[in-house]
Amino acid sequence: MAMVDHSGATPDPGTALDEFPLVREDFAHRWTALISATVLANISRPELEQLLAALTTQLLKAISADPEDPEHARRIGRAMVEHDFIASETLERSVAFVGEHLLTHFHLPASWNGRLMRLLGSLAAGFSDGLRDRTLDQQELSKTAAVIATRRAQQAQHDSETKFRAVFNSSAVSIAVIGLDDHLLDFNEALVGLLRHPAADLRKLTAGSLMHPDDRASLALAVDQLASGEVDHLRGERRMLRHDGEVVEVLLALSLVRTPAGEPAYYVAMIENMNELRALQTQLVRQSLHDVQTGLANRAQYLGWLENAAGSKGPDTIVLAHFDIDGFRVVNDAFGHDVGNRILVEVANHLRAVFDGVGQVARIGPDEFGVLVRDPKDTRSVIVLVENALELLAEPVYVEAHGIAVTASVGVVARRSRGADASELLRCADITLGWAKADGKAQWALYDRERDLRDRDMCVLAASIPGGLELGEFRVDYQPVVRLSDRALVAVEAKLRWDHPDRGVLDPDQFMPLTTSTGMVMRLSRWVLERACEDAGRWYAEFGDAAPLMSVDLIARHCQEPELVAEIGGLLQRTGVPPKLLQFELHETLPAIITDEQADELDILSSRGVRLVLDQLTGGAVTSKRVREIPLHGIKFAGSIVSALAGGANLVDESAATSLIRWSGVLRKPLLADGVHDETVALRLAELGVTFAQGPLFGEAVDAAAIRAVLAG
Repeated sequence: MAMVDHSGATPDPGTALDEFPLVREDFAHRWTALISATVLANISRPELEQLLAALTTQLLKAISADPEDPEHARRIGRAMVEHDFIASETLERSVAFVGEHLLTHFHLPASWNGRLMRLLGSLAAGFSDGLRDRTLDQQELSKTAAVIATRRAQQAQHDSETKFRAVFNSSAVSIAVIGLDDHLLDFNEALVGLLRHPAADLRKLTAGSLMHPDDRASLALAVDQLASGEVDHLRGERRMLRHDGEVVEVLLALSLVRTPAGEPAYYVAMIENMNELRALQTQLVRQSLHDVQTGLANRAQYLGWLENAAGSKGPDTIVLAHFDIDGFRVVNDAFGHDVGNRILVEVANHLRAVFDGVGQVARIGPDEFGVLVRDPKDTRSVIVLVENALELLAEPVYVEAHGIAVTASVGVVARRSRGADASELLRCADITLGWAKADGKAQWALYDRERDLRDRDMCVLAASIPGGLELGEFRVDYQPVVRLSDRALVAVEAKLRWDHPDRGVLDPDQFMPLTTSTGMVMRLSRWVLERACEDAGRWYAEFGDAAPLMSVDLIARHCQEPELVAEIGGLLQRTGVPPKLLQFELHETLPAIITDEQADELDILSSRGVRLVLDQLTGGAVTSKRVREIPLHGIKFAGSIVSALAGGANLVDESAATSLIRWSGVLRKPLLADGVHDETVALRLAELGVTFAQGPLFGEAVDAAAIRAVLAG
């Protein structure tokens, strides 16, 4: 369930978090696992996880604020520094984790990717601000220590000088002591490294000469304010000149040290390289947009590309190609993750080479890659590149004497880009990729809007199955089965029907294939069996042995239930149906896929009187060894076998059908024909030794009341 309204309205993050505490705690737990080893603060893991949960709350409030408030994200960055998260690796991992997972973990709209990028930039800026302020505070402490040392010079001059010199020399921050005449009295090695002046030359220069010409006047004014006592210290960004004339942006903190009498003595300047801080910020943001393993752009940046392409200034058309490695888990399981990672790098290199100069390549999932081509010549030209990439991927990669080749399925989407929705483009690419996999893998598929609409319609239908069952829209009808010799009613087959309020009456083949994706297949199977047994029990109670045999499909999934015998036994006992009046129809593929234990369950049911019939729908020859092991009571034919016996049928088809029926009869099991439409076919079936039949000739499926009327009449 999404915690955010995808309609575009800004959600209330506080309310959302109250409703989804476990989602937040899981996010904080994963964040903790990633950075705990890098945190320098003296904090326990539970305390760290609790703190990150609070920061997660603030992140969600920041990204969902309307209007956006960069200061909110800056406060989060500063809070990290305040809690001693000062290691660059901590920030690097945090930015990468939030950039990769915040939107997907909390089901936030993909269209918020731009918000996320701005949030990460503000967070990194806030971290830099906090680190800068922390440094300056440390600088102030250093200055205070220097002043105190000066005041105590007469009592402990040697010790104080030693301590100050240690801080002065070892500090990573550039420090300079400046005389009232603007000459440098002293400086540390950090300043030499920052300005790249030889130390001997620095001693000859004035502080003003090291400043950018455009900053000298404002700095002189600030120095006058310090000297007059208007301000206690100066702090701000300035520009300085290196030995070669290069301009370096710095954060300058300037303080005036006075004599015990209050007279100006000298200035202490603390100088920090802002270029390095900004470079770190840029590097961290870049890392949040790139996949470390392959060097490609990651999903977050790919989303940014799509949003940019869909903008008003984007290209006219775009083509997306999503590659997914087929069976990549097999490679990992067989050779280990190190080999799997190497395969991923090779795939990335191949895609980068094929689409170089044509498209942008990103890693958008564990084993999935996305390619965005802007304004291609035509769709076919991109498909040619896709086919080239598939050929390259099929070439083996040799790792530890193993030649490992992979295939990939590809979903290709060609669209007019302007005004398109990035999330919709991703959805189309994902479903098209699914088509390529469903159709056999190792190939590409092109997005088809009509197929998409049909699939979405089927998804709507699939999603409404549970509700339809609860609302009583399903029913079970029964089709008569007769003995061909005298046309007597001997059995009925349970037929599931769905009285859909909008689509009318639906047959099982219109919705049963959808039940596997909704988890409803077993629920419907049991529901049909229970309704059928309840009706059969009522008929047996009223008509005794004259009641018809109840025939029900036993699907493979139901047959694989470990307690099948106990389940069926309990159902028969509850409904009062003798086992001899229940018959299960087994699909022709079932004998080949069940285990020995499952075959034993069927054998036990048969030994207790339940009948088993093989539903040989396609007319394939009954050759499976398992078929001969299952105690079948009959074989059922339908489709082309029955229709081939109709008048005017092709002689070859008729000959093949009669041969199959006779060959199946070798098993000495009663034969049942389904789908009989006319008398000619019925007579021909009887001649061929078919015992039972059903179909329009003998009656369509009707409700339980109609069957009772036939029995009573």
